[in-house]
Amino acid sequence: METAEFVEILDREGRLLAAAAEEAGTDAKVPTCPDWQVRDLVRHTGMVHRWAAAFVAEGHTSYRPDGGLPDLDGEELPAWFREGHRYLVDTLASAAPDVQCWHFLSAPSPLAFWARRQAHETTVHRIDAESARGGAQSGIDPGFAADGIDELLRGFHARPRSRVRSGEPRVLRVRATDTNDAVWTVRLSQEPPVAVRDAAGDADCEAAGPAAQLYLALWNRLPFPDVSGDSSVAALWREKSAVTWS
Repeated sequence: METAEFVEILDREGRLLAAAAEEAGTDAKVPTCPDWQVRDLVRHTGMVHRWAAAFVAEGHTSYRPDGGLPDLDGEELPAWFREGHRYLVDTLASAAPDVQCWHFLSAPSPLAFWARRQAHETTVHRIDAESARGGAQSGIDPGFAADGIDELLRGFHARPRSRVRSGEPRVLRVRATDTNDAVWTVRLSQEPPVAVRDAAGDADCEAAGPAAQLYLALWNRLPFPDVSGDSSVAALWREKSAVTWS
């Protein structure tokens, strides 16, 4: 996917998140993040948007901590979120393609990284906001969902900080049934997971289903749609794979 596509998705998903949060109210529980109320979700995502935008807008070439969570609630909070979301979208849309700044996963460029990362960050948290509101949820394009699976498996969990470890070697296969060539083989061991985008070799467990459902399941927002083989491997993923901010 192109950077401009990610920015368009980020724009749409942020607006959907804000609308769902307003409908739910800041006191509402977030079923997909049981420790959070909507205020926690909006504060976190708005903080991340401002943190990400600063790297691109200000050209920081080394890590900088976030600015902390705002002491806002009620009607002020969605307005604050929308302001930061708009700033992030505009920053990414207007940035020079060769802008140099810090980023933490392999990418064609820093700009490509931040556009992709924030599109997925915002989509997953939009799902959280809609789960708090209740009712039908907005869809996720299968191609975008497959990209998010790839970022999670071959990006986030390839890092040393991944907690997905197994005392004995195990193999998890992830197969999107509605997207061409969207299959991953994830080798689990006492080291960080190693994921490749293929279906080579045997797997102890396979999780299969539509890309959007797998995407949300791998981010622990939904159960896996279909699991075959040794279900303890899928259970290990759900137990160990949470990605935390700090």
